[in-house]
Amino acid sequence: MTLRIIFMGTPEFSVPTLMEIVGHGHDVVACYSQPPRPAGRGMELKKSPVHEAAESFGIPVFTPASLKDAEEQQKFADLDADVAVVVAYGLLLPKAVLEAPREGCLNLHASLLPRWRGAAPINRAIMAGDAETAVQVMRMEEGLDTGPVCMSETVAIGDNTTAGELHDQLSGLGGDLMVRALAALSRGALNQMPQTETGVTYARKLSKDETRIDWALGAKVVHDHIRGLSPFPGAWCEMMLAGKSERVKVLRSQLAEGTGPAGEVLALDGNGPVVGCGAGAVRLVQVQRAGKKAVSGEDFLRGATLSVGETLS
Repeated sequence: MTLRIIFMGTPEFSVPTLMEIVGHGHDVVACYSQPPRPAGRGMELKKSPVHEAAESFGIPVFTPASLKDAEEQQKFADLDADVAVVVAYGLLLPKAVLEAPREGCLNLHASLLPRWRGAAPINRAIMAGDAETAVQVMRMEEGLDTGPVCMSETVAIGDNTTAGELHDQLSGLGGDLMVRALAALSRGALNQMPQTETGVTYARKLSKDETRIDWALGAKVVHDHIRGLSPFPGAWCEMMLAGKSERVKVLRSQLAEGTGPAGEVLALDGNGPVVGCGAGAVRLVQVQRAGKKAVSGEDFLRGATLSVGETLS
């Protein structure tokens, strides 16, 4: 059965789900996305990835700054949708919007609910050292990610998996999961499992204040922090390079052998610098100097002036 769908999403994570829905023949009557934002050196207005994808399919795109206005809510209701599919849209949906489609709103969420409700579930799961996560289809309520779960796909998180890698994996799985949920919905067979209130955690939005590496923490915590912020916004430290302090992003790390003062360079072998932590050490496997491309730790050492015993701030 073909469904009339309103799609609501903004970033690259949402695009595979939109493509899967269109590819399975559903009627996407409109797409809602965040308004174009200034980007690039010229700060020209840039459409979101979902906005561009929807236009490539000939789908009408709406970009209201808010859905709180009664006129916007009526425009949404007038689309006469069977269901709204929401994937990282970025705006809160008022009750009138949630209730406008005949079957309500289905949200694709990248965590093992009720763990990591909120804005940054992929990053927070890795930063916390979680061994697994999930992508789930949830029926939306007014609360923040509190609705019943309809379908779920659990995914193991590797010891060195970065947020970027997990993002891409969950994004692809999510598109397939959502079209399966829509197929069940069209048959009247979409089950719902209420969330437990045990183990609720909140994935607050990432802030610049938490991106600096704290070498005084244990090596595992430092490693999880680095990979949980890679590739964006990126964990960083300061190094003395060519006689001046420079901020360097660390995009990949590995747990390494060695002990020494927190932040001290313990070794400079061919695979990248080994840095002491509060307990244990980590190797800097991939780094990025300001204004330059990301390079391996090995290539970084060819052009850097680090020395054993130096302390990274």
